[in-house]
Amino acid sequence: MIQPGDLSILLDDPRILWAAAGLGLMLILLVMAVLRAARAERMARPLIDILGRLDSQIGALNAAQERLAGGLTHVAEAQAAQQAQVLQLMETRLAEATRAMTDSLHGNAARTARSLGALQERLEVIDRAQSKLEKLSSEVLSLQDILSNKQTRGAFGEIQLHDIVHKALPPDSFTMQATLSNGRRADCLIHLPNPPGPIVVDAKFPLEAYEKLRRARNESERIEAQREMRISLRNHIRAIAERYIIEGETADGAILFLPSEAVYAELHANFPELVREGFAARVWIVSPTTCMATLNTMRAVLKDARMREQAGAIRAALRQLHRDIELVVERAGKLSTHFDQARADLDGIATAAERAGRRAARLDAFDFEGEDAPGRQLQRTP
Repeated sequence: MIQPGDLSILLDDPRILWAAAGLGLMLILLVMAVLRAARAERMARPLIDILGRLDSQIGALNAAQERLAGGLTHVAEAQAAQQAQVLQLMETRLAEATRAMTDSLHGNAARTARSLGALQERLEVIDRAQSKLEKLSSEVLSLQDILSNKQTRGAFGEIQLHDIVHKALPPDSFTMQATLSNGRRADCLIHLPNPPGPIVVDAKFPLEAYEKLRRARNESERIEAQREMRISLRNHIRAIAERYIIEGETADGAILFLPSEAVYAELHANFPELVREGFAARVWIVSPTTCMATLNTMRAVLKDARMREQAGAIRAALRQLHRDIELVVERAGKLSTHFDQARADLDGIATAAERAGRRAARLDAFDFEGEDAPGRQLQRTP
């Protein structure tokens, strides 16, 4: 125990022990702090030197920064001036491009307008052509409807024959739907002179057999269609030969009119025996084209026959024409005589008029001497 004055301190007191321990610890920490401070001072010296050098470098950096700032300002001013020039150039180029684009747009608009106009015209032409095609299609459908029926198909052939005959022959040289002495009615009877005499033209249209032949898909169908074609045409040839060739009334032959060039071509290309059978039966098969040629030949025959019939009348007319010409020549001679007399009278009138003119001139000059003084000149009295 320690007793400084009145205070008694027990060394084994825990508080004293703790206080001593704490004091010792503080001493230790203080010593360590002093030691660390000395060491920190030793270590700080190089750092202070470094900081001094850093300070000088920072000053140099500040000076460089100021120089850099001046350079940046100069660069910024130069860049601004260059940017202004670039902007002005861009504005100029943009204005030129705008004008060029405007001109181009105007030109394109004009060309587009012309193209649209031409397109509109073509569309109108196409519309008209389409309307014509639609009309033609309806007419074709109507023609198909006509040809699908036997009666209307026969009427179609008769109408076509009527048109061809009317175009080729004079109206008084044929009779449509003529009735013969046997009671048969022919589609057309052409009044040819003897020989050969009146000849019958009858229209036949073996369409079913031809259509079946055209649609044949194999050999058996084609053979069957050819058989029907032969039967149909043989029946037509036989019927015309029996009905329309009458001895003493008609010519010794007749004409079978096929109102289809396609059927006529098929007949001559693949059925020559039917053509020969027609010749043998004196039935001549014609198409619209060959019928027109045949009728033109008949027209020449009719013209020649009529000229022979009118030969006497033509001679009498020529004699009368010759007499009329003689009368004209005679009267022309008399008229020429009258003209000569009138010309002489006109010459006398001109002579008298000339004398009267001379006398009038002398009277105007107060010359009353007359015309008997030769060489006398008329003088005007003042």
